[in-house]
Amino acid sequence: MTVSQDQANWFSQAFDQMTGNIARVVVGKHHVVRLVLTAMLAEGHVLLEDVPGTGKTQLARALAATVSGTHNRIQFTPDLLPSDITGVSVFDPQKRAFEFHAGPVFSTIVVADEINRASPKTQAALLEVMEEGRVTLDGKTHELGRPFMVIATQNPVEQAGTYALPEAQLDRFLLRTALGYPDHEAMVQILAESGTRDRSAGLRPVITSTVVAEMARLADGVHVDPAILAWVSRLSEESRRNVNVRLGISVRGCLALVRCARTWALSQGRNHVVPDDIKALAQPVLGHRVLLTAEAEFAGTTVERVVDQIFAEVAPPAERR
Repeated sequence: MTVSQDQANWFSQAFDQMTGNIARVVVGKHHVVRLVLTAMLAEGHVLLEDVPGTGKTQLARALAATVSGTHNRIQFTPDLLPSDITGVSVFDPQKRAFEFHAGPVFSTIVVADEINRASPKTQAALLEVMEEGRVTLDGKTHELGRPFMVIATQNPVEQAGTYALPEAQLDRFLLRTALGYPDHEAMVQILAESGTRDRSAGLRPVITSTVVAEMARLADGVHVDPAILAWVSRLSEESRRNVNVRLGISVRGCLALVRCARTWALSQGRNHVVPDDIKALAQPVLGHRVLLTAEAEFAGTTVERVVDQIFAEVAPPAERR
C-alpha cells in the first residue's frame, strides 16, 4: 500500500498533536517525546537509561493518557516473579476450574522500572511478551491489545545488586534514549507548577488506540528507495569490519532502523524516507546494538563516536535508483 501525500499530511498533524499534548507534562524534551512516539507507532519498545527523578513515569502516563489507553508500572526487584508480570491461573472452587488473572503487562503502556534489578528469568518473561505480543499459560494463549508498548528504565549510575541485560535481549528494544535533566527555562516552569502532584492527570486523550493502530499500519507503506536499503546494508557490514567493534549491527538492528525511519519520515509529512531520516535515528536505534572491544573501551572510545565514524566512512546515496 502506497501512502499518499494527503495521508502523510494527516499523519504528521496527528503526530504533532500527540507530541504537543505530551509536552505539556514532559517539559523541554520535545525530541525525546518524538522518539518515544516513533517507537510506539513502529510497534516497538523503548529502553530509557537515566537517573531517577527525570520524569520517566510521567512520560509513560502522559503517553497512555494521550492515546486513550491504560498504564501500569512494575517496580522490578530481585524477588519479582514472572507470574507477577504476565499473570497467573487461580482455581475457582465454584466453577471447579482455573481462571486466568491477567498481570500488569496487559496494558497499553507498561513501565518496567529498573528492569536490571530483577532476576534474568523475570527479565526474560517480560522480553518474551514484548517479542510475541501474547502470554501463554497452561496451554492457553492470551493476546495483548494494540497498541502495546514497554518503556523499560535502567539507572546507569548504581549497578550494585543488578543483573545486566544480555546483548541479545538489549537488541529487542527498538531504540534506547534518555530524558536527561531539563534546561533552566523548563526547570523554572516545572517548579512553578510544583503544586500539581500528577501533571498527567489533567491530560485528555487526543486520539484513540484504534487510530494509533491504523497509523502504525500506514507507516508500513512509506516508500524506502532501494539505494537507501543498500546503504543501510553497507553500514551494517562496515560496523562488523570496524576494528573497535566486537559485535556489529545485526539484521534486527537494520530492520529496526528502517522501521523507525518510515515512521520518522511520515511524522514530518513525507511519504518516502531520505538519508537524513536514517542519520537522525542512528544513535538511538544502533547505540545499544554495537558492542566495543575491551581494548577500545580501555582507550576511551565510545559507541557514539564509532557510530559517527561508520556513517562518515559509508557515503549515503546521492540519487535514487
